[in-house]
Amino acid sequence: MRRAAGFTLIEAVVTVAIVALLASIALPMGELATRRGKEQDLRRDLREMREAIDAYKRAADEGRIARPADASGYPPKLALLVEGVKDLRSAEDKKIFFLRRLPRDPFNDDPLASPEQTWGLRSYASPAEAPRAGADVYDVRSLSTQVGINGIPYTQW
Repeated sequence: MRRAAGFTLIEAVVTVAIVALLASIALPMGELATRRGKEQDLRRDLREMREAIDAYKRAADEGRIARPADASGYPPKLALLVEGVKDLRSAEDKKIFFLRRLPRDPFNDDPLASPEQTWGLRSYASPAEAPRAGADVYDVRSLSTQVGINGIPYTQW
């Protein structure tokens, strides 16, 4: 008697079980890799914007940017870092640009929000424990309520 070619029901069930087990292991690893990528983007974007804010402040302190006497020297809004400001030392009325583009918070999923609206702003007058927006932009932070892989909330990065 000759046996028919093909898989038995037991072989098919075992194969499906093994594939399901491998998928259940791979799925969380893929989610973790995606989250790590977003965290790297957040770190880079925060560093880039903070460096641009500091460069604006240095330019204001050096007298390259016009500012009122009662102003802190920090930019009044984030968009100004991209739009540029007039360089007072330039004879050709050139502008100083501090950022090429304003990045979006990678953890903000609102597609209708502008890049500037995705960030939490802290003014120079607000304390570090209770940051709030004001007349200038001293610092930026994520508005996400999530906690990072390292256990620190993204708002504290």
